[in-house]
Amino acid sequence: MLLGVNVDHVATVRNARGGCEPDPVEAAELAIAGGADGITVHLREDRRHIKDKDLKLLRRSISSVELNLEMAATEEMIGIALRVKPDMVTLVPEKRQELTTEGGLNLTKSMRQIKKAVEAIQGRGMPVSLFINPSVSDVEIAKETGARMVEIHTGLYANAKGRRQSTELERVRRAVERASDIGLIVNAGHGLDYRNVKAITGIEGIRGLYIGHGIISRSIFIGMEKAVREMKRLMEIGKKF
Repeated sequence: MLLGVNVDHVATVRNARGGCEPDPVEAAELAIAGGADGITVHLREDRRHIKDKDLKLLRRSISSVELNLEMAATEEMIGIALRVKPDMVTLVPEKRQELTTEGGLNLTKSMRQIKKAVEAIQGRGMPVSLFINPSVSDVEIAKETGARMVEIHTGLYANAKGRRQSTELERVRRAVERASDIGLIVNAGHGLDYRNVKAITGIEGIRGLYIGHGIISRSIFIGMEKAVREMKRLMEIGKKF
C-alpha cells in the first residue's frame, strides 16, 4: 500500500509569517527520504497554502515518486494541470469558508463539470482520481465520469468514536469493494493519523493512502523523515492483520 504525503500545511506555517520558511519543497524531499511513495499538494483557488511557484518547483524536483495535484474542477485549475503535468490529478470540492475539505464531491450536481475536467486531463495522459464520500452509490456515479481512480473520504471514520467508528469503517470497506469490483483504482484519505490508520490498511483493494496533517503535526516533534517512516511502519503492521 502506497503512502502519499500531503505537504500543504508546511506552506500554511510559512504563509503565517509571509516569508520563505519552512519550504514545502524541502519538506517533500525529506518525506521522500523517509519512504514516501508520493507527494500531494492542493492548489486552492484562494492560494491559502500552496502557491503556483511551489507547484512548479515540486514538479521540477520530484521525479522518483508520484506528484499528485489536488484541485477543483475549474477552468483555471484545468489549465494549470495541463501546463504543469503532475503524475495524477485528484478533483476535490472546495469552499472558501472551509478549514479543510469537508466531504466528497457532489457528483450528481457537478457531473457535467467533472466529466469535462476528466476528459481534458486524462486526454493528456494524466490519470484523474475523484475524492468521494464512502458511499456505494457515489462510487457507481464516479464510474460514469470516466475517471480511472477514486479516493474514498475517510474523515467520518477518523473523527468517529467507539461503535460509530466501526460503522464508518464498514462504509469505507464497502465503498472500496464496490469500486474494485467495477474496475476503479482505489485510494483513501482524510483525517488519518497514527492512531487510526491501521484499521484502514486492513481493507483489501486500497492502492494508496493520502495523509497530510497527521504526518506534518508529528514531524514538528521528531522530523519529517522519521514521521514518514513511523507511518509506513504502522501501515505495514496493519496490513498483516
